[in-house]
Amino acid sequence: MAAESLQEIWYHFKHRGDPRARETLIDNYSYLVKITAGRIASGVPPSLDREDLISAGMIGLIRAVDQFDSTREVKFETYAIALIRGGILELLRGEDWAPRSVRDKIKLLERTYSSVELRLGRPGTDEEVAEELGVAVDGLHKMLSDVAQASVLSLDELLFSSEPDASLRVVDTVEDTTTAGNTNRQVEKRERKQALGVAVKRLPEREHLVLSLYYYEGLTFKEIGKILQVSESRVFQLHQQAMMRLRGYLAADRDLFTE
Repeated sequence: MAAESLQEIWYHFKHRGDPRARETLIDNYSYLVKITAGRIASGVPPSLDREDLISAGMIGLIRAVDQFDSTREVKFETYAIALIRGGILELLRGEDWAPRSVRDKIKLLERTYSSVELRLGRPGTDEEVAEELGVAVDGLHKMLSDVAQASVLSLDELLFSSEPDASLRVVDTVEDTTTAGNTNRQVEKRERKQALGVAVKRLPEREHLVLSLYYYEGLTFKEIGKILQVSESRVFQLHQQAMMRLRGYLAADRDLFTE
């Protein structure tokens, strides 16, 4: 679909309330749901079918189309993917399927990464974190892989806790145009986004690059692996390491992200 005609369709929907334009937009961007669901699907429990994820993602896409302000200098795809992921992960959180052992392992890794960095004054290497845990480096990598496979932990998932009462997700930092008039909420969102941005910049270079390529460039772990010249599983582990560090970095701002 040509960019110009797409802009016209947005105009017909947003300014004239044309329901056919709305349906056209949803259909045009539905591929984002399939891509996003596919990237999350590898870690979901067998009880959840891929179609369940797609259905939840479609709800996020419809919300994105309805709420998007096409006059702002923000790519719709970026806005939509955040809400699509949020819808899918909301479904997963509702299932509450992550075992207690996974939750405990997440907390252990989070504490260890924070402890090592506090002691050294810099992010710990794999060897240093493994030593703190009392395991070999391969053992650390296995722990990261096990946790990632079981928890589907990502920037869109809750950063502070696996429990449903926590509240920080990247989707929460994307502007919701339905609350544009609420000054306090807009200030909170700016502060959240700023805190998350500062935390990401503290990450080691390779972990920072993995997050940038995965979340902002839309590359798969396999594609990132080719760029970094490491295996897909290693990229998976680097992603999970970044999540553990971010949870620790943002813990000091817990009050900012809880309501």
